[in-house]
Amino acid sequence: MVTKENLTMLTDFYELTMANGYLESDMANEIAYFDMFFRRIPDDGGFVIFAGLEQIVEYMQNLRFTEEDLAYLKSKHCFSDRFLAYLRDFRFSCDVWAVPEGTPVFPGEPLITVRGPLMQAQFVETMILLIVNHQSLIATKANRIVRAARGRAVMEFGTRRAHGSSAAILGARAAYIGGCAGTACTIADRDYGIPALGTMAHSWVQMFDTEYESFRRYAELYPDNCTLLVDTYNVLKSGVPNAIRVFKELDPPKKGIRIDSGDITYLTKKARKMLDEAGFPDCAIVVSNALDENLIDDIINQGACIDSFGVGERLITSKSEPVFGGVYKLSAVEKNGEVIPKIKISENVEKITNPGFKTVHRLYDRATKHAIADVITLDGEEIKDDEAYEIFDPKAVWKKKTVKNFYAKNLRVPVFKDGELVYQLPDIKDIRAYCQEQVGQLWEEMLRFENPQTYYVDLSRRLWTLKHELIESYSD
Repeated sequence: MVTKENLTMLTDFYELTMANGYLESDMANEIAYFDMFFRRIPDDGGFVIFAGLEQIVEYMQNLRFTEEDLAYLKSKHCFSDRFLAYLRDFRFSCDVWAVPEGTPVFPGEPLITVRGPLMQAQFVETMILLIVNHQSLIATKANRIVRAARGRAVMEFGTRRAHGSSAAILGARAAYIGGCAGTACTIADRDYGIPALGTMAHSWVQMFDTEYESFRRYAELYPDNCTLLVDTYNVLKSGVPNAIRVFKELDPPKKGIRIDSGDITYLTKKARKMLDEAGFPDCAIVVSNALDENLIDDIINQGACIDSFGVGERLITSKSEPVFGGVYKLSAVEKNGEVIPKIKISENVEKITNPGFKTVHRLYDRATKHAIADVITLDGEEIKDDEAYEIFDPKAVWKKKTVKNFYAKNLRVPVFKDGELVYQLPDIKDIRAYCQEQVGQLWEEMLRFENPQTYYVDLSRRLWTLKHELIESYSD
């Protein structure tokens, strides 16, 4: 894990005014529970890839207020001296639970739960949402693109089109978790061990007197990664012929061409034929140029001859749907050791929250190992997998199913206990492998880009009953 700058003050201003208000109202040390979850899957997809937990851990470990921060807050003339003194000696002391990074997750599920003193648990809202909303969005988009490529490698090429330096670096991290083979972002390799990949720019070709000279010099310098950009002038009339000439003269161990413009399907078919006839069936064809999962799916269906893809702006910005709507809501408070559930009620049904201290169980079919459904339960509820278990649609309770021959897994893991890290952060390569494994346990029908099968996220009978009792109590 890379130690970054202190981002304590990267927060919405109302987190600070509320914290000050809680302290002045003698509520600061009341114990509260907050859940981070989302309501809708981007691109109308089948699932979301959860990402960003490592950066949340890093943020929480570095929470501290500097004298410069305190001077700034004092200058606002709305914070008490008592509050500023509290911040000077601030120590993060919350408990935190989360699902592991790389897990496929679904609307309504508590991905992160924070329990602790009210003003602390409320304060971390902004950064939790900022980090998870961004990285989960990019990891999910990357996974869609990787699945569209059908086993062909996808390289993340979006650094220069990202929305700032942090978005480029952490976007590369999220894309790798989602399944990309590597990134063009060098610093992401240095800091996170994500393979840095790349070929050349058109300017390299233009700087030489001839295209052939530029290719030959590149092959001499990088024989073990000799991918030549063949569309600076004319792909089929000069680019591919000059690449073939260099390959014949120098025979670099690793040969490839990249096409960055034009009709990708047509050009790759023609280029493949030319390369094969020249005796280079092992020469890889790489394509780039404003690709996404839909374009990749189309050109593969049209018979394009492609070995790998470089995907930039439409991945790193999730151009088709650039906002991930994660939210952070109060779910319970604690009084004298008793957990008292809280609920937010809205005329918009999907905005009604699930109350209480909760966790998520995933039910797997013992025979196929595929995920059957998720069940959100109250903390401490057990799903026994040695007996039948009834699940039901929480929005249409008459839709029921009895599950047999299954096993249940609690997705939640403890991350912090009283502000101390108790979770061993996995290596990013392990997160990526875990993500691939977990996606592989979803039914094929959920992997469709159009109209994927809906995955059921049910509530336990106890949680459903609690929720509706609270709704009724507030309706009187």
